[in-house]
Amino acid sequence: MKDLTRYRNIGIFAHVDAGKTTTTERILSLTGKIHKIGEVHDGEATTDFMEQEAERGITIQSAAVSCEWNKHRLNIIDTPGHVDFTVEVYRSLKVLDGGVGVFCGSGGVEPQSETNWRYANDSRVARIIFVNKLDRLGADFYRVTKQVEDVLGARPLVMVLPIGTEDDFTGVVDLLTRKAWVWDGSGDPFKYKIEDVPADMVDKVEEYREKLIETAVEMNDDAMEMYLEGNEPDLDTIHACIRKGTKELAFFPTYCGSAFKNKGVQLVLNAVVDYLPNPVEVEPQPEVDAEGNETGEFAVVDPDKPLRALAFKIMDDRYGALTFIRVYSGKLEKGMTILNSFTGKTERVGRIVEMSADDRIELDSAQAGDIVAILGMKNVQTGHTLCDPKHPATLEPMVFPEPVISIAVAPKDKAGAEKMGIAIGKMVAEDPTFQVETDEDSGETILKGMGELHLDIKIDIMKRTHGVDVVVGKPQVAYRETITQSCEDSYTHKKQSGGSGQFGKIDYIIEPNEPGEGFAFESKVTGGNVPREFWPAVEKGFKMSMDKGVLAGFPCLDLKVTLMDGAFHAVDSSALAFEIAAKGAYRQSVPKAGPQLIEPIMAVDVFTPDDNVGDVIGDLNRRRGMIKSQESGATGVRIKAEVPLSEMFGYIGDLRTMTSGRGQFSMEFAQYAPCPANVSEAVIKETKEREAAK
Repeated sequence: MKDLTRYRNIGIFAHVDAGKTTTTERILSLTGKIHKIGEVHDGEATTDFMEQEAERGITIQSAAVSCEWNKHRLNIIDTPGHVDFTVEVYRSLKVLDGGVGVFCGSGGVEPQSETNWRYANDSRVARIIFVNKLDRLGADFYRVTKQVEDVLGARPLVMVLPIGTEDDFTGVVDLLTRKAWVWDGSGDPFKYKIEDVPADMVDKVEEYREKLIETAVEMNDDAMEMYLEGNEPDLDTIHACIRKGTKELAFFPTYCGSAFKNKGVQLVLNAVVDYLPNPVEVEPQPEVDAEGNETGEFAVVDPDKPLRALAFKIMDDRYGALTFIRVYSGKLEKGMTILNSFTGKTERVGRIVEMSADDRIELDSAQAGDIVAILGMKNVQTGHTLCDPKHPATLEPMVFPEPVISIAVAPKDKAGAEKMGIAIGKMVAEDPTFQVETDEDSGETILKGMGELHLDIKIDIMKRTHGVDVVVGKPQVAYRETITQSCEDSYTHKKQSGGSGQFGKIDYIIEPNEPGEGFAFESKVTGGNVPREFWPAVEKGFKMSMDKGVLAGFPCLDLKVTLMDGAFHAVDSSALAFEIAAKGAYRQSVPKAGPQLIEPIMAVDVFTPDDNVGDVIGDLNRRRGMIKSQESGATGVRIKAEVPLSEMFGYIGDLRTMTSGRGQFSMEFAQYAPCPANVSEAVIKETKEREAAK
């Protein structure tokens, strides 16, 4: 049996371009997994194995890689940093026990770092911090640790100090051992010397070392008492304190270096082993019932318990369908039959493989704590639970954000229609935030996603991986409708034309619900005028009607309906009659309740050089943006704003033009807000013209 205390399931996450894929490459090189180090800017990184990733220099899909360090097994997930792929980060965090947050030494805490950090907090993932790129112009380790405190509200526990900075960055001082790790500059990670602390750093090292020990001993009363009496606890006690604080998210051990120049990564690996929790130390995954409520049972990390595994990623590559799973309890064996608790279907386990980015090692079995991939699973999607058929269970379901942008696609020729359908089907299984629907009137295929880049990449994958050429329509914003006023009304559905008739009368109040609360229904009927068995039909009729708003046919949000009274007929009334009455009531009353078009507003985070601040703010204002904050840093200014999605198409090109290619931005959905009258009129007119042209 494997020793689970020697397992570390970790993720490496950061803002786009902070250097986390390079950090992963260095880890694989140091642990002996790869011999030639792939560089991101060469398009050769081991974990960036999709063509689109290698070309764009960004990580799109989380590659899972296994390696060993100091007799410990590390399962590493390299996650994407671009905001359109945040779901990958969210998904990975659900199955990890710990993480390494990589921050750029000059960029500091950038927009996506905040989002990832927030997700990691929600998932209670213990982390260590690596401040990377200290060889870069404008790099400042101390400024970044201060930002971690101010922006993330986190407590960095500084474990090392940098020796030199920018071009003069040569190594780090390990505060606990008071030893300097100095690399020779050849780029070889193994060519370093361990020396005494440089004379000009002694005072600073002692100051930071004292802070480190003071913070660590807070985790142990005996150690704290000993320290307050003027005696420093031994290193083993301090290590135990740091480990406890890290697991409890009380603080985050913080390291620094330059992954590209091969400086400082060994200390990060040591910290992963020393301070991040093993699978047994993490809170067990709760089991839930069909409605998603916790049952009180847990998937305890134990190979002898019934099998519980979670599919956290589906990928289709040249070897066929790969299902990445985290085994929480029990054992998974080749040839065994497992149950998918979501579909209720059983499947036989074919091949089990351990992944080394794009290579694989065949396994006969996997046990609690392992992250592996199964080949050839048929009906499994992200978030499904795989379990022992004799002991069925469902693990906590994953929740994903709704798409905010859509495009129409069509194959370039008729022959491509079937291929396009198969390709889209595979891509939807791989990514829950990528959705597809067919327009009822025009028959067009509509793709929905989290942003322009998200859909660009999907079109690219369709072309290259699946060989489907498509014609792409203009991006469409996911507008919605709502109401602003209350309306008390009555509606009667009556049909008498031979045979049994239909009758249902309802008196009701239709009013706005709280923003974000969706649809609410209640009945205040007394005396049996509308029998209780027909109430669900009234609710269903209103709820189904909300798929199509009265202004431009967009789905209607945040509606509350109260059924006050009504009437029924002993023979002619039925559930169907009351459902039809509710649909008629919706069409009759929503136009009287102040219908309003609402649009998705994005939280936009822009970084710009100082010289271009005026241009960038002016441009955001022209896009109907509302500036929320402006913060100056060492290398430029960070502007936070809220801007309607409809105004953000093509923004990256405009920003690059304004800032001579130096500006960066990210955005994520914030909320829906009312459209101004002129925008509303234009959208309604355009939508109606588009419908008429179908």
